[in-house]
Amino acid sequence: MTIQPTSNASTTSNTVSMTVITTCYGRNRHLYNLLSSLENSSVKPAEIIIVNDDADPNQLAEFSLNIVKLPTTVKSAVNNGDDIKTTEFDIGHNRNLGALQATHDMLIFLDVDCIVAPTFIEQMYKKLLQYPNALLMGQPRYLTRPLSVEENAQLKINHLPFSILDKLSVYNPYRYNFDEADSYPTETEQTAIKQTDDYGAFWSLCFAIKRQTFDKIGGFDTQYTGYGAEDTDFAFTARQLDIDFYLTADIAYHQQHSVYRPPLNHLNSIIVNANCFYQKWHCWPMTGWLSQFSDMDLIDWTEEQSSLIAVRREPNDNEIKRAHCPNAPYV
Repeated sequence: MTIQPTSNASTTSNTVSMTVITTCYGRNRHLYNLLSSLENSSVKPAEIIIVNDDADPNQLAEFSLNIVKLPTTVKSAVNNGDDIKTTEFDIGHNRNLGALQATHDMLIFLDVDCIVAPTFIEQMYKKLLQYPNALLMGQPRYLTRPLSVEENAQLKINHLPFSILDKLSVYNPYRYNFDEADSYPTETEQTAIKQTDDYGAFWSLCFAIKRQTFDKIGGFDTQYTGYGAEDTDFAFTARQLDIDFYLTADIAYHQQHSVYRPPLNHLNSIIVNANCFYQKWHCWPMTGWLSQFSDMDLIDWTEEQSSLIAVRREPNDNEIKRAHCPNAPYV
């Protein structure tokens, strides 16, 4: 199927053979905004798989999209002898499950926080046709506040201009960012794409890949639990397998929610995952956060060490309170 470039987001009659996969727990307001943006895209994905338990079936039925809902894998605390361990929302496992159930060979993974630009699906489809054996990542922009109830409603009926989202959003200055003009296709030019050897720049917020390539990588390594490092591990495996990695200028707006700087709320899973990553790759991920944890005496760590990290102490309530940033656009 050949799709011509379009700048009219209301032209939604065309469907492309792609499966969008998203997974969430307890962020259904974000989910409905993501679905609104997909519904009003220049072309629609043929299938959307949502790994989610608590979305309202009546609200999902309002979208003119082919939605398949799968159950999540959230586990409660388990008493293991004298220790009580809690398994967090297993995002890697759930993404793998979505890929396994996908009908189509072209896959787009989107975090539930995303609102895709009108041509995101169309442009990713075209690029994956051009680079069928590659890993493609979109361009995040971060909203500086949550959308209002009225803005959510306008987004649903395609009456929220994306110029407003541009004004409300910023780039992450610590990541590679395209020039703004690169993100808007014309009648003759696609959005920009750039091959990179910096596989550490991969973030699983918004990426496209063919099923065969995803399977070659082995999906997400489910040894990682909770928060941190699973996407870097995914990209490092792609590099090890000589899979080309491209950054694209196709925008996914990240819906704002409160964060912790540093992410003290994820301290334990970050340390568990950092140790897992080091044992596999012999280098440390998330070094900025590990440095901050070390400076706070939460852990003993230097980038040169080869021994595994142990948590010295848990952050206290005042430290967590100071780290909380309710209005920050990104971690």
